[in-house]
Amino acid sequence: MDTPPQPSPVRPRLTIVSPFVDKSHGTERVLAEQIERLASDYEIHLFSERVGDVDRRSVVWHRVYVPPGPHLFRYLWWFIANHVQRRRASGRNKRQPEIIYSAGVNCLDADVVCAHAVFTELRHQLRDQLRFSNNALKRWPVVLHRRIYYRVISFLERRIYRNQKLLLAAVSERTAKTIGQLCGRTAAIDVVYNAIDCERFNAQRLGGLRKSARAAFELSEDDVAVLLIGNDWKTKGLPLLLEAVARLSRSRVRVLVVGQDSSASYRSSIRNLGLDAQVRFLPARPDVEYYYASADIYASPSLGDSFALPVAEAMACSLPVITSRNAGVCAILHHGEDGLILENAADVATLAHWLRNLAENPAYRRSLGAGAARTAAQYTWERNVEQMRTLFERALKSRKLRLKQWSTAPTPFEKS
Repeated sequence: MDTPPQPSPVRPRLTIVSPFVDKSHGTERVLAEQIERLASDYEIHLFSERVGDVDRRSVVWHRVYVPPGPHLFRYLWWFIANHVQRRRASGRNKRQPEIIYSAGVNCLDADVVCAHAVFTELRHQLRDQLRFSNNALKRWPVVLHRRIYYRVISFLERRIYRNQKLLLAAVSERTAKTIGQLCGRTAAIDVVYNAIDCERFNAQRLGGLRKSARAAFELSEDDVAVLLIGNDWKTKGLPLLLEAVARLSRSRVRVLVVGQDSSASYRSSIRNLGLDAQVRFLPARPDVEYYYASADIYASPSLGDSFALPVAEAMACSLPVITSRNAGVCAILHHGEDGLILENAADVATLAHWLRNLAENPAYRRSLGAGAARTAAQYTWERNVEQMRTLFERALKSRKLRLKQWSTAPTPFEKS
């Protein structure tokens, strides 16, 4: 007698809330990679303003319209609109989402949050920059806007992260500690490191791109290219890097700075340091590996970074990396074996010394880069997704338990 076919199991519904998803930005790239690997296990509903670099057949996309306007207005609109739209979608489907997952502060009702940045910390770091007395009168409207924006985000971080029922993850021990100190979180925080796509970022693959990439950026064989990728270049340590390179007299070191910040505020200091011919500002691009292929060293003496994914990607590409103790990624590094860690992000003399040693010693660069690649290989997307899946399963069990308790609770009539 044939066994009757068994019904296929219903996949739990995973609702992901993020303003946008693509592979051109740090946090959003993590979400895109996670979605690709979770789609077979969960029915994924993505609430975002836009989505790219994701197979749309693997998700149900709910576009949240956000009108143009100042960043604060757009954020507040997004925060309210995604709540309203999710509630409407649940009503139409007659089904509440089993798990709500947010990468940061996007909603009040998330079951699982992974914190990639702490705006409360950023607000403290930018305190002097945001003083009216330190800015020209014409910039006061911009300063006021940023002050209000950071205050709103800081309030929401404290409001959301203090929730003891929330399953909260952070991308590094440093970020977890910061949340505990600045946001008043007393419950446990899981650490889920960002992963590195070693199939995309590796020395073998990038070797085929190196010649054309260096030609595109006008780098000769004798040039030593130092790369920095990201936004908020001041926080990434660009001023310190420029000052360190200026100390390398008659150097063939070239600096490639990639991101969306404005280079205008750095032009005068570059001119004063005599680096006009040594520094190039380049736009962000989806095939970011093209920049890694052109580089010989990656340097980001960060003033504060939750993780610093470009550092990890550079490691996977066998580039020697320099970062600071203020970057969360330093927790996976071993100083002198797979990278160099500045204990003091303002130590320009040490940074200049390390850059000189690396620039003048190709064998040292290869040795440090090989160690970096071995370390990076341990942090796969499969590892990252498995850790997140564990959190989702914990959230699902907790939700089912609450529903069971609610359904079996006696009514007022039964109590009487």
